Amino acid sequence: MSGLALAVVGAYGVFLLYSAAAFGWSGLRVVPRSKDVTRSSPTEQLTRWMGQAGLGDVRPAEFLGVTALLGVVGVAVGWALFGGAVPALGTAAFCAATPVASYRVRRANRLAAAHDAWPHMIEEIRVLTGAAGRSIPQALLEVGRRGPDELRGAFEAAHREWVLSTDFERTVEVVKSHLADPTADATCETLLVAHEVGGGDLDRRLAELAEDRRIDNLGRKDARSKQAGVRFARRFVIAVPLGMAVAGMSLGDGRAAYQEPSGQVLVAIGLGMIGACWAWSGSMLRLPRQDRVFH
Repeated sequence: MSGLALAVVGAYGVFLLYSAAAFGWSGLRVVPRSKDVTRSSPTEQLTRWMGQAGLGDVRPAEFLGVTALLGVVGVAVGWALFGGAVPALGTAAFCAATPVASYRVRRANRLAAAHDAWPHMIEEIRVLTGAAGRSIPQALLEVGRRGPDELRGAFEAAHREWVLSTDFERTVEVVKSHLADPTADATCETLLVAHEVGGGDLDRRLAELAEDRRIDNLGRKDARSKQAGVRFARRFVIAVPLGMAVAGMSLGDGRAAYQEPSGQVLVAIGLGMIGACWAWSGSMLRLPRQDRVFH
């Protein structure tokens, strides 16, 4: 039995050595996981997400430093209001989450701007590649660099890549990685295929894509307009409980009531419920998101 086990282990070791030499595989798995090949470090992921939010000039260390500083401010505010460690940690968590929430808002605004701008940009690319006779890379970069401010940085980076390498595939990858938008992915892939293998029906495909994006934008704008009142009321989820907590300091025992063990527990539960209600209401208001296919 031990001889059989030794033979199996030896054979598997030979397989690992051969697969590492022949295919460049690493690890102890029979086949490598695809995500192991493309996995990025946390710093690279944070840098990419910040670039998509328009914060490409901010270093991850600066972002984390601001987050930590706001957490310290939250501790001070929580201690001043409630006089206890547990509520102070809760307010610290709220304050430290502010940069992340701000990033999500900025990224959502950039995606909304991309949704609104792409139909017109696709039409302009269609005209330039057709009647105006521009090359596909020239048309894409020319239109993108004249686009909205939220999108212009991605196309400026793509233009630098094109000037250095004249590789349209790499240029398209720069646009897609900076924008992280399904419409940008579909448009760039359509142009890339037409550039590499040719496409007599490029004009028709771009026209259909632009029309599809217009219809999608109209539906999203209608949904957002119907949610305007709910979004305004959602702010009271935070404003009202915090206002009542501050007002409670001037009633009865005031701040001393919060320092009791039961008061500390109730404040912590209240802060947790505020966070849960805010997250739950946000998930209810979130519009359906298109999945990225070409990335």
